[in-house]
Amino acid sequence: MKIKFYGTRGSIPICDKEFQEFGGNTTCVSVSSEDNNDILIFDAGTGIRKLGKDLMQKKFNKGQHIAIMFSHFHWDHIQGFPFFDPAYDPTKEIHILALGEKLKIKDVKEVFDQQMKSTYFPVQLDLMGANFGFSKNNTKEVDIPHGKIEINPHSHPGGAHGFRVEYKGKVFVFCTDVEHGDEIDQSVVNLARDADVLVHEAQYTPEELLKFKGRGHSSWEQAIEVAEQAGAKKLYLTHHDPDHNDVFLRQVEKDCQKRFANCFLAREGEEIEI
Repeated sequence: MKIKFYGTRGSIPICDKEFQEFGGNTTCVSVSSEDNNDILIFDAGTGIRKLGKDLMQKKFNKGQHIAIMFSHFHWDHIQGFPFFDPAYDPTKEIHILALGEKLKIKDVKEVFDQQMKSTYFPVQLDLMGANFGFSKNNTKEVDIPHGKIEINPHSHPGGAHGFRVEYKGKVFVFCTDVEHGDEIDQSVVNLARDADVLVHEAQYTPEELLKFKGRGHSSWEQAIEVAEQAGAKKLYLTHHDPDHNDVFLRQVEKDCQKRFANCFLAREGEEIEI
């Protein structure tokens, strides 16, 4: 598996010069198979724009699959979709998926229909050009070639889900927009069990977390505790707060590594292979 961060910022994109090292685009992560033919995308924040351009420049075999899975449908996780170039290519098939128990949306297509109404955007969903498939399934697990994906609901206003991708004996876990509460959510720990790479959001410092209870996010201390309890090999923190600049985040990374050596703050454009 190849994992690449295209968007690592939470809440709102930011482009000021002191926010460039870790990136200003909102959440988007790609996972590709070894032949790069199957592309799995988690969330469609503004980072998906650059991912789309990268995909259009590559040559893929006939039958390429592009699937976009959503942790949830808050604005910062869908706002990049109208700027995803493959969505305008009639030769592309794009599967848009809402999977997991406790889904609170009724119609996946309607989410994108609404945000692309003429009031908000000049091109409507049905005019984009690609062949879309929209799917909602209240399931805990789906099979993929050479592996499976497990889906776990966790606490976030409006609901959200984390994902465990098992592929050819390797494990990647993506868990963003999660609020643990007073104790670590053991379902998240179980999802991350023995992961080769765990991506866990950490929008707040431990001090900030006390002020922002109920906002649906975690601190870096909580993310590390999940990794420790789960026995994860590497931890990448993401969904960086828009008020945390590069200097601030570099210091957070140093503080994190004092406790968990293989802990890194995700940087936009960074690629991991497992």
